[in-house]
Amino acid sequence: MTSDRTPLYKFLGPRYWLLWIALAKMRFISILPMAVGMATGRTLGRIMYRILPKRRYVAARNIELAYPEKSPAEQEQLVRDIFISLGLSVIETTWSWWASDRRVQSMQKVEGIEYLEQALARGKGVILLTGHFTTLELTGRMLCKGRPDVFAMYRRHRNPLFQEIMRRGRERSAPQIAKQDVREMIRVLKRGKAVWYAPDQAFRGKMSATADFFGISCPTNTATARMAKMTGATVVPFLSQRLPGSQGYLVKLLPPLEDFPGEDIEQDTQRVNDLIESWIREVPDQYLWVHRRFKPEEEGMESPYKVNPHKKRK
Repeated sequence: MTSDRTPLYKFLGPRYWLLWIALAKMRFISILPMAVGMATGRTLGRIMYRILPKRRYVAARNIELAYPEKSPAEQEQLVRDIFISLGLSVIETTWSWWASDRRVQSMQKVEGIEYLEQALARGKGVILLTGHFTTLELTGRMLCKGRPDVFAMYRRHRNPLFQEIMRRGRERSAPQIAKQDVREMIRVLKRGKAVWYAPDQAFRGKMSATADFFGISCPTNTATARMAKMTGATVVPFLSQRLPGSQGYLVKLLPPLEDFPGEDIEQDTQRVNDLIESWIREVPDQYLWVHRRFKPEEEGMESPYKVNPHKKRK
């Protein structure tokens, strides 16, 4: 789990001044009315679409691969919507880190919490299975806040100041476990606690298997099934969605996966992929399409992303 906090005075040097200014702006945004914040996020998303050509290319290529049935115009519009969602996620992050409990509660709609309660009552741990949706920062707080028995995974940021601010913001909601610290995750599950986990990014190595995702064969993390088998933990899927307009956010827990894990690790992994894909198809613009999900199965194989990322889009 996370270590003791680093005092913020250690980050007062000139190298951090620009980031402090950006964080101050984020902190200010967190107090704006929801409608103003959402409008700001959409504008930010349009700007990101223009100034992040590499990410724009990856998102466009992913959509070409995942939705070949869509026309070029439809694919282009979906990419634009994805960046709008990314811009909104920045605003949602400010709410997750700094907004009051009362304000966050006014935005949330949580369904199926009884599935988590029943699974925890077994005393063998719970894997809260989800995917990398742009709403995850805020909806993660909605799910975890007030529940010391629910832990969250995190990936360290390269900038130590941002890492410290991010960790402090997230620790308001849940204890944190470093993504690389698999042993700690296993220990937490064996103590009968819950850990939310998203295994849906490209992953090669001993803990991977080849599975279809949107009809494309790609390397996939098998850790969900392996950890469930090792610990006896129940796997409770949950999805999160940004609702239309200013209706807020849905956090929906689903019934535990039955007969999971099974005898075949590849079938288990495919089952997880199929589940996450079904959620994405409901809200495709809210998925984190800017990462290279369809990497080849082995190093050295031709990548579907091997195109000039700076090529101008029409």
